[in-house]
Amino acid sequence: MNNFNPADKIQDLQYFGEFGGVNPSISDSSTYTFLSAKTMFDTFEGNAEGCYLYSRHSSPMNLYLGKALAAMEGTETANVSASGMGAITPVLMQLCNAGDEIVSSRTIYGGTYAFMKNMLPNWGIKTHFVDITKLDVVEAAINKNTKVLYCETVSNPLLEVADIESLAKIAKKHNLKLVVDNTFSPLSVAPGKLGADVIIHSLTKFINGSSDTVGGVVCGTQSFIDDLKNVNNGAMMLFGATMDSFRSASILKNLRTLHIRMKQHSYNAMYLATKFENDGLKVVYPGLKSHQSHKLYNNMINQEYGFGGMMTIDVGTLDKANELMELMQNRNLGYLAVSLGFYKTLFSAPGTSTSSEIPLDEQKEMGLSDGLIRMSIGLDNDIERTYQMMKSCMTELGIL
Repeated sequence: MNNFNPADKIQDLQYFGEFGGVNPSISDSSTYTFLSAKTMFDTFEGNAEGCYLYSRHSSPMNLYLGKALAAMEGTETANVSASGMGAITPVLMQLCNAGDEIVSSRTIYGGTYAFMKNMLPNWGIKTHFVDITKLDVVEAAINKNTKVLYCETVSNPLLEVADIESLAKIAKKHNLKLVVDNTFSPLSVAPGKLGADVIIHSLTKFINGSSDTVGGVVCGTQSFIDDLKNVNNGAMMLFGATMDSFRSASILKNLRTLHIRMKQHSYNAMYLATKFENDGLKVVYPGLKSHQSHKLYNNMINQEYGFGGMMTIDVGTLDKANELMELMQNRNLGYLAVSLGFYKTLFSAPGTSTSSEIPLDEQKEMGLSDGLIRMSIGLDNDIERTYQMMKSCMTELGIL
């Protein structure tokens, strides 16, 4: 891990525009012309390097962005999609057929949970949801029909940490594919270097960072990405969740500042988490020694980029959580909004928002309480000022 710095890999890529621009030119075309019918045929069959057929299959800008994200994750290649779910769903459909099964972390993004729980059974695919932090429980859930082991590096919203290296060994032992959603921890963790087979990101979040674009990416081997893009049976090709070239260009530009932003997100989150814990709040943040997986995560991360920008606090009740979030928004401390990775702090009560797809009894079982507030900490310049203002809101409402 110490020899692999993903920000350097991104920086080392060099793209010139058609007329020598420092940004690559955007191809504003849905279809491409050929000088010969033979070249069109070869391109359709995937045998013509550097040629483009139709933008649902590939486009220059999407390939530029995919190459940069593959460099970031240290994989052979990558393919971008129109959303994070547009990356997750085709991966699972490509790896599983009717009768196959998935073992997944029980604490994952609500949309992923809903797809696994409510949609995949329609295709005869069953998912077993387990506590991903208990390796014996994970292995016990695997059977002869299991094809995929799925987790998030840092889970949404409870911030549980997956032991990717150990999970990769289990996956290899049982001939499974380990799929890791790394959305919460870009640059900090490189799951591929720890043994993951497929790495997914919602580009909407930290990687883009400006809350103006929806996108996703799948990073993996050349053979797997080729399978996903196959014109006859590739799930990414046939599901059609294609990213627009202008959006790809926007994300590629923002990707170049990700290393700066992640350092500030992590610094600010660590500062607030430490202060709030000292004040007696119930805080969950992987950078705190009180986090159940602090030692594990500390050994997994690239220390330069810290423990990430996500933290949770529990204020007891949903009413109190809503009251606090509304007050903080009124004081311009952030926005009551879903998503994450924005320059302003974003906060939400996940039980009634991003994790609302999970039934209430299952939320309770996994420890998702009514009063939990998920916070994506922003890029505030004076984080002590932010802390004092947030503390004032909590004191005013009797939380502190």
